[in-house]
Order: sequence, then structure tokens, then C-alpha cells
Amino acid sequence: MSLPENQEPATLKLMAEEVLNEARALGATAAEVGIDAQTGLSVSVRLGEVETVAHHRDKRLRITLYFGHRKGSASTSDLRPAALQETVRGAASIARYTAADPCSGLAEPELMARDIPELDLCHPWGLSGEEAIAVARRCEEAGRSFDNRIVISEGAELSTRQGYRVYANSHGFLGGYASTRHSLSCVLVARTEAGMQRDYWYTRARDWREMEPAEAVGIKAARRTVARLDPRRLPTGAVPVLFAAEVASRLFAHFVAAIGGGALYRRSSFLLDHLGKQIFPSFVRLHEQPHLPKALGSAAFDNEGVATQARDIVTDGVLQGYVLGSYAARKLGMKTTGNAGGVHNLTVDPGQHDQSALLKQMNRGLLVTELMGMGVNLVTGDYSQGAAGFWVDKGEIQYPVSEITLASNLRDMFLGIGEVGTDMEMRGNIRTGSVLIDGMTVAGE
Repeated sequence: MSLPENQEPATLKLMAEEVLNEARALGATAAEVGIDAQTGLSVSVRLGEVETVAHHRDKRLRITLYFGHRKGSASTSDLRPAALQETVRGAASIARYTAADPCSGLAEPELMARDIPELDLCHPWGLSGEEAIAVARRCEEAGRSFDNRIVISEGAELSTRQGYRVYANSHGFLGGYASTRHSLSCVLVARTEAGMQRDYWYTRARDWREMEPAEAVGIKAARRTVARLDPRRLPTGAVPVLFAAEVASRLFAHFVAAIGGGALYRRSSFLLDHLGKQIFPSFVRLHEQPHLPKALGSAAFDNEGVATQARDIVTDGVLQGYVLGSYAARKLGMKTTGNAGGVHNLTVDPGQHDQSALLKQMNRGLLVTELMGMGVNLVTGDYSQGAAGFWVDKGEIQYPVSEITLASNLRDMFLGIGEVGTDMEMRGNIRTGSVLIDGMTVAGE
């Protein structure tokens, strides 16, 4: 699998330069362009039969023009020269009708990435459609045959994508990089007389050789599904809660949203004006690692061409910095942090114990393995989420639980973190282990 000839890196970079030249010819005082080109293959099987085989070939260009502080943007998936000229003209036309905003504009030229590190992000997986189907079948069959209580499958899906991204602007910055992303997932349903339960597992990586084996993904999906059979409800009360690593990242995603520029300049965050203040216990450190080889959140520059840098966001539990692009930074009277587009491998440093040891440390409480709903208010920090998981007593899992709601406030939850586990979740842009919180309200029966 490779990019088509008209989407090769050199061609895309030349295209970006030509679009910027067109913007200058129309009188734009500044301009920026981003181009993404991708090819891919995805297949899904269900009950051993092929459901879908899709070959992807996607491309998109987005141009933003500035006439002073007036801004106009347009995008297209048609990369022919005439279509590109029309897109630039469209952006220019929009800009002429917009109000001037003194915070609009490119990021400062001195912040542009100059030295682009090699991050080893591109590892193509040359699978044919038949080979991809065989991998997905092996995954599903391993899960379906694991336990006779597995009665149905919602399928296994394999996806592999390769792409190239270019960003250029009128500061003279022109950068691009190739990347790949591969994933394999399996969803199963088990049944007893008490009812049916569903669960899943997946693996994801830049390098397909670092994914979990297909059979292991299916078996783990089956184990998780069977473990959820015959759940009980809990009485309402306050108990310690251990968020499994695969859901704990959502806690820190709420934190990132609360210190993001948009929420801050709109004054819609419970962490407004919290720089230099204690947010977490003193042992907690959160830091970005944007240059980790092969990592899913790695990037040499952000969506504005600003060089990414390793930095602490929280040290000793104290908030050190926000997550800003250039527009939000200007609104706040600050400088961009190189986070246009989000954080890059935000890592929560682990403590000394894995999940099993944290269960023993918790002794009696709730292990959460699934969160449902959108009940988080970033203005107040109020937290209310549907959940499922397992009741723990004497440090051991006793039985599955469902139909419960967790309630607290994110301020209290962050300060109430007892430890972060060593079982690091690495399949996304936020890397954390299981998180033990001293107490939350569990609403059940």
C-alpha cells in the first residue's frame, strides 16, 4: 500500500507552495495551508463471514488567508489545479466579509519548527484484502471459541492506514511527515440465564509488528465479556474507586479540556486562573513527550507549524502551564504552547504498583472498566457518569456490577488520587495507568 503518484510528498509540498503563491497574488497579507493524503484498507468479519472490505484513498486541502486581521478559510478534496485556485479565491472572498479580530493570524515566525526530528512514525503494512480478512477471522474465532457462553459476535475489524501530512505558511515554513496507524478490534456477546453482556478489546500501533497478536485480542475480548456475566447492582454510598487504565485516560482528557485555550478565554473552565496552584497530590506529574519514536501522539510541529517541546504541565501536583494554540494565547495575553490540535503524548508518571496491587491497596471498593454518558460540566467540575465494573473486597474482585452512576467533582477527584498504576495505557494520546481515587459517590439501588 502506497500513496498514489499525485499524492507523493514532493508533489504535495509543491502544491502547498503553489497555493501560497496564489494567496499572495490575491493580496493576502498572510496565509497557511494544510494538506492530508491517506490510503488505507479496512475489513470486518462477523461469525466468520466477510461483512466489509473497503479501500480508502482520501485527500484534503485547507487554506486560510488573512487580510490584516480578517480571516477566511476554505477546503477541498479536489486537488486539481483549477479546483485549488477556486478554493483560494473562496477563502479570499470569505475573508473580505469577516470582521477584523486582532487575535487572528499565524503563529509567531520565531516559533516555527526548524529542526525536524525523525520520529519513526511510518511503518506500512502491505496486507492484501485476503490477508487482512484472514487476520480478522483468526481474531474473531479465538474469541468465539474461548467459552461456550460466548453466543454471538459483533465482529472483528482490521484497519491499516498510511498517510502524508504537509503544513506550510507565509513565514516560509514548509514541513511534512509520513505516518501509519494500524488497529484490530473484536466485540463479543455472552449469555447466561440472567441475561447477555457485551465487551471488546483492541490493539493499535504505528508499527504493525508491535500490535498484540490477533488471537490474543480475541481471547482478551472473550475474557472481558465472560467476566461481566450475571452483574449485580450496588447500594448507594461513598466508596474508593479504581479506574482501570483503559478508562482512566478520560479523567485526564477532562483535565486537558479544562486547561485548553478555548475554555479559558471563554471563562468556561473550573480551572480558570489556576496556574501555580495545587490541582493534584504532590506526587503527580503530567508531562508532554512529543518526540517519542513510534508513539501515537508524536509530532515535530503542531497544526500551526510551531515546534513541539517536551514540557511539564503538572509538577508536584501544581499546574505549570496551559494547552494553547496561537489564537487562544493572544486572547489570554500569553504565548502558544505548541498545542494547536491538542496535546502530544501526555504522560501521567506511574507510581510503584500495578492494578492488582492497587486493588489490594484499595481493599474494598469499585473497579471501573467502562464509562457511559457525557455528564461532565467543565464550568463547575461536576462529574456524573454511568459506569460498569467489578466490586472488590479484601483486595480481590468479587463480582461484576452494572447500572450504577459515579458522582463527584473533578476538583475533588484530582486531589483525591491515591496512586497511578504501572499498567500504562499506550493506545492513545494520553498515557496513564490505573488511577485510584480515595472516594466517590456510587449511586445504585
